[in-house]
Amino acid sequence: MRGLKKAPPRPVLITGGTVTALAAAAGLLLAGCDAGSEGVRKEGTAQTQSAAKPTRMPSASATADRPHEKIDAVKLIKNDPKIGSQVKKDLKPCLKNQYPLDVIYGKLTDGSRDDIIVNILTCGDSVGVGSYVYRAKSDGSYENVFMIEQAPVYSEIDRRDLRVTKQVYGPGDAVCCASGEDVMTYHWSGTEFRETGRTHTDYSKVGNTDKGDLPSVGTEG
Repeated sequence: MRGLKKAPPRPVLITGGTVTALAAAAGLLLAGCDAGSEGVRKEGTAQTQSAAKPTRMPSASATADRPHEKIDAVKLIKNDPKIGSQVKKDLKPCLKNQYPLDVIYGKLTDGSRDDIIVNILTCGDSVGVGSYVYRAKSDGSYENVFMIEQAPVYSEIDRRDLRVTKQVYGPGDAVCCASGEDVMTYHWSGTEFRETGRTHTDYSKVGNTDKGDLPSVGTEG
């Protein structure tokens, strides 16, 4: 039935063959932008669909009404010594005090409080340019226990695992169409996140239009 179905929406957010350059260019896109899973809560204003931001339904174990301690994600990013000065400088509000951030609360580590995922996006297109996971410490502060800044990227919680989605662009890829997508799964080992699985999807190049065909899927790891 492959010929009767459509492929997932293709990315339309970066130029082909310039994945490494996107991270540097992301600062220009940011300078104008605010933007589940076990016990997951997600905050932030509605965003347009991004290349790296998956369109998945929360898992059946999500409990969106569970109370949590709301944190100042902008302050968390700005005060994080692990994040480069350029990223902090480029993180500016899109409109008034609305910052391009998706903040997700849920259980990823063995801490007594919810862990926090902060996805930094671009304004308008909502391209994920950086993802960070923060774990609560006993003194009430948060520590950065995971980060990835290879855009376009987006992280979320899948039950108690960290799921990172990353678009893959190859030489000659058009602006509209990535070559494929990597989805990496990480599990907390007690001291760090370790990759436990990886799925790669190669998008079909046959009839490469906005509608596209079904992708061919391969699994690694």
